[in-house]
Amino acid sequence: MYYFISGKLVEKDPTFVVIENAGIGYEIRISLNTFSQIKSLDACKLYTYFYVKEDTQALYGFYEPEEKMLFTKLIGISGIGPSTGLMLFASLSTQEVKEAILNGNAKLIQSVKGIGAKTAQRVILELKDKIAKDPAFAEGQSASIKTGGPSDSKRTEALAALQALGISKPVAEKNITLIIKKYGNELSLEELIKLALKNN
Repeated sequence: MYYFISGKLVEKDPTFVVIENAGIGYEIRISLNTFSQIKSLDACKLYTYFYVKEDTQALYGFYEPEEKMLFTKLIGISGIGPSTGLMLFASLSTQEVKEAILNGNAKLIQSVKGIGAKTAQRVILELKDKIAKDPAFAEGQSASIKTGGPSDSKRTEALAALQALGISKPVAEKNITLIIKKYGNELSLEELIKLALKNN
């Protein structure tokens, strides 16, 4: 329905953005990969997927077309909904997801919260050939993540993002504390969220 939406970024969060276009504010759920690429922008174009199921309607947006295509293929698999799809891209880059599927690395896919052994195997079984044969999934560069300085708001933002991804507040707080203790305050917001998810 909506191939892409471009406009001014009115709100930015690791899990969603609001893009203003022609006087309308579109609330769009995003992956952590996408957030890392648009966080310093004032305006952007996101490739969107309009999800409709029973009483749920939501827009999902991706900075790169490849991530959108992979997301739509993933949520077509039994056991993987949009929330799990975003969780996958919060834990791994598009390139890492693609390589895990092509290499049959079920263990890496299974390391993502919400994906069990059977679902991980199903992802590989159903998508390996499709990705290998699809020219749209040509080799690409993973987005580089810049490290930032210490920030009091970083912990709060990470906590909110983790809760939005389905992690309970006590567990999220504990994981964030452990990660900061282990790696220090120089981690970027995206790195902090990714490491906290892997620690879950």
